[in-house]
Amino acid sequence: MAQNTLILGLQWGDEGKGKIVDALAENSEVVCRFQGGHNAGHTIKVDGEEKVLHLVPSGILHPSIDCVLGNGLVLSLRALSEEILELEKSGINFKDRFYISNDCCLILPTHIQIDKVRDKSEGIGTTGKGVGPAYEDKVARRAIRFGDLKDLSFLKPKLKILVEYHNKILMHLYDSDPVPFKDVEEELVEHQKLYDKFHTPTQELLSEWVQDNKKIIFEGAQGSMLDIDHGTYPYVTSSSTTAGGLLTGLGIGPKYIDSILGITKAYTTRVGEGPFPTELFDENAKQLAKIGHEFGATTGRPRRCGWLDLKALEKIMFVNSVTSLCVTKLDVLDRFKEIKICIDYDENQDPIYKTFIGWKTQISNIKTFTDLPKEAQEYILFIETYLRCPVDIISVGPSRDQTIYKS
Repeated sequence: MAQNTLILGLQWGDEGKGKIVDALAENSEVVCRFQGGHNAGHTIKVDGEEKVLHLVPSGILHPSIDCVLGNGLVLSLRALSEEILELEKSGINFKDRFYISNDCCLILPTHIQIDKVRDKSEGIGTTGKGVGPAYEDKVARRAIRFGDLKDLSFLKPKLKILVEYHNKILMHLYDSDPVPFKDVEEELVEHQKLYDKFHTPTQELLSEWVQDNKKIIFEGAQGSMLDIDHGTYPYVTSSSTTAGGLLTGLGIGPKYIDSILGITKAYTTRVGEGPFPTELFDENAKQLAKIGHEFGATTGRPRRCGWLDLKALEKIMFVNSVTSLCVTKLDVLDRFKEIKICIDYDENQDPIYKTFIGWKTQISNIKTFTDLPKEAQEYILFIETYLRCPVDIISVGPSRDQTIYKS
């Protein structure tokens, strides 16, 4: 693996990034996350036990890895506290290896309430976690940041003004009940210990690590097609999920990224509303959802399923400057007689498909590319050729050891 690697999802999220970060972290020293909130979710299976992470970087499962939450995140203190507690109960240590940027903007209870009532009328399909409203406050320069927890007495007047503003929105725009100021204040007081334990000027720390030639993984959340600028707007998330988001979300320059690994499922899924050209509504869709366990790690919502869309991937790979690919969940296609890939769209923007013969055999225990069935190899090689990019990693199951390293 290269010195510093950016790992990104290339679809609408849920590509299996967590497992790949976890697998590659074994040969790294640092894992940094740079955007999003607890609306993201990574499910990782280790020794038969599942771990679901929403905020904490996937590298935390390796005891020697340092983990960073960068300034590009929006942070729910309650969600983070609960996640840390759950992980600590399972024996994972956070002491002296978990760092949170002072510049992370906080998600308040009022953000969550606004998110929930607003999406009922707008129908974007958000997770209702308060992420969008928190990013709005960040851009409007009125957000409360993690570093503000240093002095709550100094923070209180600013917090009061913000909560009053939020409550005006709730009452007068959405005809909803206000959130009592004391509820918001109590949440910050209750979780101030997170600041005491983990607050860090993370940009300075990253600068030191780069000078010390430490191997760093940069971990994206959600997927590139949910990017606020380059995704299927307005059905997107509120942060930059593409490579550009790394630079601003951690405060690190592009010359420190040595490789960019793009992750795609062997098919396509999407949670929530928005366009999905290759979406299926037949028995194939049901089979993909059932075999692939296509339910959101954060929300439990069923995912919409369809064939792989190479035309969409081609565009988003250019945006991200992807240098290599990882194809996940190839094993989900084991039972299909025929498998399709979208290679273009017609004049009505309907997908044009190339059809492949399925391999109709279990591949979850295969360790090398050459041992895969000929039909599965042909499927992967076509993806490489079309996208003009090598597929270096293939995931054939949820566990760490169910991973084929092609090169």
